[in-house]
Amino acid sequence: MEKRVVIFLILSLTILVGYEYFLRQMGLTPPPSQQADQQAPASTVPQTPETATAPEKNPAAAPIGRPDERSAPVPTGAQTVEVATDLYRAAISNRGGVITSWELTRYRLAPASASPPVQLVHKEGKFAGPLSLHTNDEALTRRVNEALYEVERDFSRLDAAHPTGHVTLTYRVPGSPVRVEKQLTFHHGSYVVDVAVVTEGISGTLATGLGTNFGIVEWSEGLIGLIGPASRIDDKIEKDLPDTEQELKGSVKWVALQDKYFMSVAIPTGATAALVRKEGDRLASAQVRFPAPSASAPLAFRLYAGPKEFEILKTLDVGLEDTIDFGWFIFGSWDMVKAVAKPLFSVLRFLHDYTQNYGIAIVLLTVGIKLLFAPLQYKSYKSMKEMQLLQPKVLALQTKYKDDRDRLNKELIKLYRDHKVNPVGGCLPMLLQMPVFVALFNVLYMTIELRQAPFLLWVTDLSMPDPYYVLPILMGVTMMIQQKITPTTMDPVQAKIMLLLPAFMTLLFLNFASGLVLYWFTNNLLTIGQQFVTDRYIYRQPTFSTSSDQPTT
Repeated sequence: MEKRVVIFLILSLTILVGYEYFLRQMGLTPPPSQQADQQAPASTVPQTPETATAPEKNPAAAPIGRPDERSAPVPTGAQTVEVATDLYRAAISNRGGVITSWELTRYRLAPASASPPVQLVHKEGKFAGPLSLHTNDEALTRRVNEALYEVERDFSRLDAAHPTGHVTLTYRVPGSPVRVEKQLTFHHGSYVVDVAVVTEGISGTLATGLGTNFGIVEWSEGLIGLIGPASRIDDKIEKDLPDTEQELKGSVKWVALQDKYFMSVAIPTGATAALVRKEGDRLASAQVRFPAPSASAPLAFRLYAGPKEFEILKTLDVGLEDTIDFGWFIFGSWDMVKAVAKPLFSVLRFLHDYTQNYGIAIVLLTVGIKLLFAPLQYKSYKSMKEMQLLQPKVLALQTKYKDDRDRLNKELIKLYRDHKVNPVGGCLPMLLQMPVFVALFNVLYMTIELRQAPFLLWVTDLSMPDPYYVLPILMGVTMMIQQKITPTTMDPVQAKIMLLLPAFMTLLFLNFASGLVLYWFTNNLLTIGQQFVTDRYIYRQPTFSTSSDQPTT
């Protein structure tokens, strides 16, 4: 049983790390330079505080003195409306009335303070942007997405004194009854924008939404989670990227584009379908389709563009927190792991609130888990120790009945029963702890809270590998010590082979996130300490009499 568990762990970890490696070898993952090019924002939004909050100085967005005063500008060319809040800076072009930039001011591409903020809008510009419209008439669709809109706004900045502001973009087709008006309501202290689209002279269904790759900062195939579109239709979450295009009909709760840490979401009212498309290599778009709109019943949805923070997504009350995949387990989703992961995540955040350091919080959480499982681990240690003492008798029976397997099994059962030893007692506690380990792995791997979170000294980002490999090496050393002091029933040859396991695990962990390696290193230290205390002060080793074959102490 012990060898099977070791083989299981080795195969599992090989799959974890080897999957991404083989993707790179097969050319399915772009080199880092290409990813950086895709991430680098080409923002049109000025980044100085003065320009971020200054009133508009172009005809399309003239400043006003009070929130209830509106201007009536006439478009004279392509212009940009800038919106600055305490959470993001957005830019909206009057050409097509689409979002052209969305920078998250509290998140940067790299830990360095000089690094640019995270840009959620895909900047290549080959496809329609967020808030573009799609009608049943291709010519009309092209026209409303390329036209110059009139712009009105009733605010110059959003803050606690003026928490809500409106931007209205209007386009009238000359010589036609067609009119399109996009009404955007921004909120101080929120990533949510309320969007309403009022149309006249347009028949048939109308689709709008997120455009291409809006919310996807880095398209990299990870160990868990999904990059690309996701939607909730009729209370069922869909996460498949189609080969070309897919229409999902039903009651649309939300449709999203996401990566590991960021996302954009359309949360519609009265939508009848979600449309997801593969626009190209690592390019995806998502829209929501509405029935024919009218002035009395405008197309309406909430737009969220920001981080995948559990509490923020939960407050939206549409189940978006489920996009943080806490339930991954080797080859799929496991509800038990998900049920364990959420409480662990809550405890981790609680500890961070007091320590203000996620590295210290991980250490404290590991100590708590170790104490919780201490009785089980003691039972496991006791069972393995007794199995080790019985090993000579087991080998003698295997030699004596090597040609009679049925008799051998009966004699082994009798041997274990007479000595009150459970042969699976060493493995069962490990299996019971497995959901907790995997759940914690998911929490440390998936949550944005650990992104660029510093620990101590050289570890400045717990979501990235240790740049100097100190933690993986220490983890390997402690694993070797732990292996030396752990009872085993292996023969000497097998035991020597298993000494290679710490070296193999160290190589695997070189590319693991520092937070994960810190957890494993801390767990190894605690296990070594626990076994020392157990051997020295708690466990009384039995001896088996050769005459009676009964255990004595």
